[in-house]
This record gives sequence, C-alpha cells and structure tokens, in this order.
Amino acid sequence: MSEQMSPADRAKYAAAHRAAAFVEDGMRVGLGTGSTAAWLVRSLGQRQRDEGLRFRAVPTSQRTAEQAREEGIALVTLEEAGWLDLTIDGADEFDAEFNLIKGGGGALLREKIVAAASERMIVIADIGKEVGRLGAFPLPVEVIPFGWQATQRLIEETLEAADVLGREVRPRLAGGQPFVTDEGNYILDLHLGRIGQPRRLAMVLNQIPGVVENGLFVDICDMVIAGYADGRVELRDRDRGASQQDNIELPRPGNLFSDIAE
Repeated sequence: MSEQMSPADRAKYAAAHRAAAFVEDGMRVGLGTGSTAAWLVRSLGQRQRDEGLRFRAVPTSQRTAEQAREEGIALVTLEEAGWLDLTIDGADEFDAEFNLIKGGGGALLREKIVAAASERMIVIADIGKEVGRLGAFPLPVEVIPFGWQATQRLIEETLEAADVLGREVRPRLAGGQPFVTDEGNYILDLHLGRIGQPRRLAMVLNQIPGVVENGLFVDICDMVIAGYADGRVELRDRDRGASQQDNIELPRPGNLFSDIAE
C-alpha cells in the first residue's frame, strides 16, 4: 500500500511510472537494473496488460531479465535488437550536468553498453540521488579476477594524482567472498567523497590494465526524471535545457505495485 511505502519508494515509483509513458509500440528498449528499475518493469508490464503495448526489451542483468519475463515482456539480446530506441535506468547519484554514478547493483558494464547503444537514455531516480558534486556514493570499478589485487594497487596509485577527496579502495564482497558480476568479474568500490573531474577520472581509470569499466556515466544521459515522495516528478531534458513538472497518482491500498516496496 502507498502508506506503507517509504518516502524513497514513493519517489522511485513516481519517477518510474512517468518514464514508462515514453515507451511506444514497436520500440526496442533497454531495461536498467536496481530498485527504481524494478518499478519501471512492473509499470511496463501493466501497460502491456491494460493497453496492449508491445515492445522488445534488452535487460541489463539477470535479475531484470527474470522480472521482465514474469511480466510477459518480450526479451531480445542486444545483438538481435541491433540498436535501441531508448534505455531507462536508475542511478546512484546524478548531478546538474547529467553526470551519473551507477553500479551499486553490480551491473554497470551491461548498463553502460546498453545505454551507449541507445538513441536516448532516461535516468529515473528519487530526488535524494541528486548531488552538487559526484562522489559521496562509492564509485564502482569492474575488474577482471586475474591479478585483481595488482589492479587495485594501480588504481590506488592513480588516485594519488586525481582531483578527489578520499582514496580508499575496497573490494566488494558477498557472503565474505568477492562479489561476482553477471560477466564473471569483480568490483572495487572507490570511496572518493568528491570527484572534481568526472570525465577525466573515467578516462584515466579505463586505461589501467585489468579495469573493464567504471561506474561514471558521462555524456550518456539525455533526461533525468526525479521523483518526490508526494508523487511529483520533475523532467529535466539536457538537449532542451529545460525542465517540467508533473504529478503521478501513487498506488492505492492493495495495488499490485505494493509488493515491490521494501
């Protein structure tokens, strides 16, 4: 029920529900990973049932693929889709320049590939994810398992010359063992506090041997839909340099969306 949802969940629902309206018949759509993307997948499944909407989707993780199948959404590989009309995904942080940190859910590599293969990327997030400067959320860096400790040391050395506030690097763990991504890689979380030059840092990190990709998404996002706990949403369009507001009706008691809220 909406009154049992946390303020953050209500905001995520509002942003995801509004973004679902951008999906049109026949589109090829990238589906993101994470708690906000889960609201999106449910909203799109409901549109299929209520409106007969038909589209094909490329999921960015096994978790999203499983949920999409449960909703009856037709899935294809990125190779089969060729190119995507739209990708909708969440973010762990976003700033006024549409720069993002992603990868809290461990799917940053597929998320970046899918987003880069799309005509447009819409980011959906609760307003609490907006920051003045990126870096409070740990920056994920995906690395291959071979020699990952040497890669970590190279990253730490690189950070000594970076415009960041902190330089602590921690391997992400799951059950006391290294967290393993869908691609079989590990993730190092960089606790930087503040990132002064996101574009430069992204380029430098990807030059380190052993690094597969990093969670800085720069010049990829086209629109941010920020949700508020009261159902308001703010749509910010990078190309138009403008924003608009809308209102979304939150789920009523007993609504099928209520089971997603944690």
